[in-house]
Amino acid sequence: MLEIFYDKNNLILQNHTKKHVKFDTKTDKVFLEDFDVSHPGEYEKFGVLLEVKEYNDILFYKLLIEGKHVCIVTVDKFELKEEILSFFWDVDVLIIVGTKDAVKVFENIEAKVVIPYTDGKDVFLNTLSQHGEEVSKFKSAGEIPGDITQFINLK
Repeated sequence: MLEIFYDKNNLILQNHTKKHVKFDTKTDKVFLEDFDVSHPGEYEKFGVLLEVKEYNDILFYKLLIEGKHVCIVTVDKFELKEEILSFFWDVDVLIIVGTKDAVKVFENIEAKVVIPYTDGKDVFLNTLSQHGEEVSKFKSAGEIPGDITQFINLK
């Protein structure tokens, strides 16, 4: 089971064994448990595969955790070329900075679940006419249906 929730400024992606990936939303750094993976490359730890790609001096993260493809996008503006868009194939969960400009980025990435973060997440959700209530956790045990994109407003 994949669970995603906040622990202070950190977005935690936790697997069924309670091992986790920590995304510090203030510094945009990502950690596999305590191992800093905020550098380009491929990593594997406790069954989590992670690819960190650098494009135009920006880091993008793609994880395979609990059978789910999770991408983390920390910026709202970058050149949307095929070179980077191909990195975002088959996205189950998209964690994206919550701004009005990030809507254009989201619209170019097909994701089944979208979780915006930062204080501007309400602007992101309102721009897309998504007004879901805040929830404390996102949980996914099975396959995520792909016919409709789910927007999750984490508190």
